[in-house]
Amino acid sequence: MEKYLTVDPREVTTANMVSILQGAVAPRPIAFASTIDRNGKVNLSPFSFFNLFSTQPPILIFSPSRRVRNNTTKHTLENVKEVPEVVINIVNYSMVEQSSLASCEYPSEVNEFIKAGLNPLPSVKVKPPRVAESPACFECHVKEIISLGTEGGAGNLIICEVVLAHIKNEILNEQGGIDPQKLDAVARMGGDYYCRAHGEAIFEVPKPNTKLGIGFDQLPQEVRCSTVFSSNQLARLANIEKLPEGNFSSDRKKHVQATELLKQNRLQEAWQILKE
Repeated sequence: MEKYLTVDPREVTTANMVSILQGAVAPRPIAFASTIDRNGKVNLSPFSFFNLFSTQPPILIFSPSRRVRNNTTKHTLENVKEVPEVVINIVNYSMVEQSSLASCEYPSEVNEFIKAGLNPLPSVKVKPPRVAESPACFECHVKEIISLGTEGGAGNLIICEVVLAHIKNEILNEQGGIDPQKLDAVARMGGDYYCRAHGEAIFEVPKPNTKLGIGFDQLPQEVRCSTVFSSNQLARLANIEKLPEGNFSSDRKKHVQATELLKQNRLQEAWQILKE
C-alpha cells in the first residue's frame, strides 16, 4: 500500500481538486463580506478563501471563486466592481449558522441580512453596512481585484485596505487586546465541517522571534534519543536559548516529569529536572 495519495490537478476533476484542497488547507478563517451595488442593493456572503496579508498598510484579501458547476460569478464580486468597498465581518460561534444561511444563492434583489436574521449597522467610511452581531468588523476600500482564471473554480483576489475597524469591548482582555476565548472564532474545514477556536482547542506556542533556540542538533543525546518526548516536546526543549550547565539524565521518570512541566509552559524548570 502506497504511503501517499498523489494527485495531479490536470488528471482529476475540478470538484475532486476542490475536495482535496479545502480538506487539507484548513482551518480557514471566514470573511463575512457585506457589499452594495450601484443601485444600493446589499449583499452579504461568507468566504473562507480569506486571510490577513499586511499590517502597514492593513490589507485583507478574500476570494470569491467562479462557481464550478456553471462558471458563473458571485454577487459579491459583481458588487465590488461597481462599488469598490466592503465590510469584512468576523464570524464567531454564536452566528455561524446564520453566516452559513447567508451563503445560499438567493437572487440579487434578496437581502441576506433579512434572510439570515442579522442586523445591519451603518458604516462610517464605506457604503455597505456592517453586521451588528459580528464581534469584529473591518470597513475596507477595495484596492485591486485580480482574476486568477476564467474557468469554473478560478478565484478572484479582492485586495482590501482596512480604513476603520470596529471591535466589540466584550471580546477584549484587561490589556485591551483581543481575547481568543472571548472571540470564540470559527473556521471552515473541508465539506460541511467547521472548527471552533475555543476552550482547550486554543493553546500557546512561544514565538522564537527575539532569541535563537539551540535547535534539535544541540539537544543532549540523553534527551534527543528519549522515547518519552514527542517531536513537539523536543522542539519546545530545543527552543531554549542556552542549555543549563551540567550533565543530563536518561532517567525515564525525570523525562516524564519534564513533559508535565512542558505542558504548563515551564521550560526552564523542565530543563532543571532533566539534569543529573
